[in-house]
Amino acid sequence: MTMRTHTCGHVDHQLLDQHVTLVGWVNRRRDHGGVIFVDLRDREGLVQVVFDPDDPAMFAQAETLRNEFVIQVSGRVRRRPDGTENPNIVSGQVEVFALELTILNRAEPLPFQLDDDRTHEEHRLRYRYLDLRRPEMLARLRLRHKVTAIMRRFLDEHEFIDVETPVLTRATPEGARDYLVPSRTHPGEFFALPQSPQLFKQLLMVSGLERYYQIVKCFRDEDLRADRQPEFTQLDIETSFMDEDEVMALIEKMMRQLFIESIGEPLPDPLPRLTWAEAMRRFGSDKPDLRIPLELVDVADLLVDVDFKVFSGPANDPRGRVAAMRVPGGGKMPRKQIDDYTKYVSIFGAKGLAYIKVNELAKGREGLQSPILKFLTDEAIDGIIERTGVEDGDLIFFGADKAKIVNESLGNLRVRLGHDLDMVEHGYRALWVVDFPMFEYDEADGRHYALHHPFTAPHPDDLDKLDTDPEQVRSRAYDFVLNGYELGGGSVRIHDSATQTRVFKQLGIDEQEAQEKFGFLLDALKYGAPPMAGIAFGLDRIIMLMSGAASIRDVIAFPKTQSAGCLLTDAPGEVDAAALRELSIRVRKPPAEQAKQ
Repeated sequence: MTMRTHTCGHVDHQLLDQHVTLVGWVNRRRDHGGVIFVDLRDREGLVQVVFDPDDPAMFAQAETLRNEFVIQVSGRVRRRPDGTENPNIVSGQVEVFALELTILNRAEPLPFQLDDDRTHEEHRLRYRYLDLRRPEMLARLRLRHKVTAIMRRFLDEHEFIDVETPVLTRATPEGARDYLVPSRTHPGEFFALPQSPQLFKQLLMVSGLERYYQIVKCFRDEDLRADRQPEFTQLDIETSFMDEDEVMALIEKMMRQLFIESIGEPLPDPLPRLTWAEAMRRFGSDKPDLRIPLELVDVADLLVDVDFKVFSGPANDPRGRVAAMRVPGGGKMPRKQIDDYTKYVSIFGAKGLAYIKVNELAKGREGLQSPILKFLTDEAIDGIIERTGVEDGDLIFFGADKAKIVNESLGNLRVRLGHDLDMVEHGYRALWVVDFPMFEYDEADGRHYALHHPFTAPHPDDLDKLDTDPEQVRSRAYDFVLNGYELGGGSVRIHDSATQTRVFKQLGIDEQEAQEKFGFLLDALKYGAPPMAGIAFGLDRIIMLMSGAASIRDVIAFPKTQSAGCLLTDAPGEVDAAALRELSIRVRKPPAEQAKQ
């Protein structure tokens, strides 16, 4: 016997007077004057089922139904009485008059109500299988499926080959911390879970595969936030014989098709491009949210000689920056709000937040309001007003410090102001950020780090600076940015061992370490490696933005918490001593935990 003939969400007026058999969960039960109504729910939607007291046995059974009981109902589709239609659902014009009822399974009272939006996230994660019954959660998983299907179809049509790469691999010295897996057969040695299939996909290009993709799990043992998880999914792509322009053109085409087919939103054709230097100068961020109209303006040259060390110090520092940001209509901002923003930028290392309120430009200095005006010359004030383009009623915020601190503090303040002042444009604004620096210098460590990863190719025009002035070397890297999120990052790869060795040297990786960690790659590059380029997209972030979810946890079926734990399975957990002995491991707890025992 067929368990069901139709799904609840597909019962409509076209089935009038037909006999149907449905299965699903009791979404809601209502008893109205001797007639019982049940909203029956399955994956596809809701339908109203009516139980009439003329069948006493079945009616008595219907009286026992409670929310989330799993039932099977057979009955006749009929039109709802006038005035009781529900235009918000497909089945809103009809109902099913029950003729048979089978209770397939009962449900105990739920630990939380599925329609209660106030339920704490930890509680929802502990009972994730219940949380996923909510229509909005199901819709996000369906969107995720649709997105991956479109990606696969597009790449298949463009002659890419889906190849799986290893999950147990070798620890890498760069990037975030690895998740380590002890080896039983090699005592004292460890595998690492991959942060990315980067090396393997480059080896696939050496193998002659030419076009590869994979929707793959990756792992990073790092501090979490709303758009990060210890295990995440990415669309991984690599190509041979394509340069950055060709890769970006292909990816643009895929992303435009993806957004139109999945959520009906267009992306520009072509996408705008910003160099890294321009993005940092105008927005203080290499992933600017173009929906927010606020921009940063450099004013250091106007303040070199002012008698105000807060400004003149960074203005005369080669690594410093003094920037201004005009806030239209911000002049009415109360002091308490300015103080709140001052406290906010301190999170990013800013020591303060200078400002000028523009009350009446026609009065010159007298029409301005700020505690720093007495330190500024008339020439400096005139230059700032002209450069920022302020008008009466505006406010100017300033950042003055090391360039990195100014960029992070004003860049984040720009986004905060955009949301607080309702200045965020609706829709999706995508762009490419290109020409990233090859290296960034860490003053605390006194060494250079790769801004992307150590296999990114340097810009050919900057190769002569690689050994002598590495901070001025641009890379052939490109990031796909949408609404302030980096959704994808890629680059042209180094495909010759000599250049790769030079890059390792700048990163403090000597020949012995390079051979130990990456010898297989360096060897492969000697045997006719083709020019190669690729990109990887964070699938979870894409779905988060498309669905309007606040966190990637809301678009992953079984996510981890902020502390990288699983409340559903109570993972991670301890293992018994025998298992540890097999792995040649002994646990030594931190001193604080030992003291508690």
